[in-house]
Amino acid sequence: MNIVIIGQGGHSKVVKDIILFNENSHIVGYLDDKFEDYLIIDEMFYGPISAFQFLLDKYDDIKFVVAIGNNQTRKKIVEKLNLREFFYTTSIHPSSIVSPSARIGKGTVIMANTVINADAVIGDHVIVNTGSIIEHDNSVSNFAHVSPNATLAGSVQLGEGVHIGAGATLIPNVKIGDWSIIGAGATVINSIPANTTAVGIPAKS
Repeated sequence: MNIVIIGQGGHSKVVKDIILFNENSHIVGYLDDKFEDYLIIDEMFYGPISAFQFLLDKYDDIKFVVAIGNNQTRKKIVEKLNLREFFYTTSIHPSSIVSPSARIGKGTVIMANTVINADAVIGDHVIVNTGSIIEHDNSVSNFAHVSPNATLAGSVQLGEGVHIGAGATLIPNVKIGDWSIIGAGATVINSIPANTTAVGIPAKS
């Protein structure tokens, strides 16, 4: 499978490493708007995001992954491309533990040493970052980002575009509304409404 990585920042470096663990996957290019023209360097394609159609025409078997950490930017790019979900790959690091009953959406990236337990549902274009824990029956909506070493206890619900900071802990059954932010190291014991930033122990807006 030929894979194109969209974005060429720090997050894309980690995504690249995950893809390279899969012997059946081959990175053929990077798309980022810092490139104004099409370039071929060591048989690797580089170009602006608008070059996606050129690559679709060039390769029969091609998938994309939007490797950009900012949730809003990731969503804007997916909406701009307007591709069917078939054209997105799901990238899962081999050291992660994913329950057979968990469901992982398209374009989602599962990083090293993560745990995703029974009946968890992870949406599309989600980032589950290094060492984080998604417990049983969690629901993580599209474009969310769970940062390194965060822990989501059982039956937590994250709305669209939610960002969970590094090392944060969410107790069972809490709900985080769309596009809210939970600060690094926070402990969430109550549900948080949409478009809210909550920090501290316990987390407060």
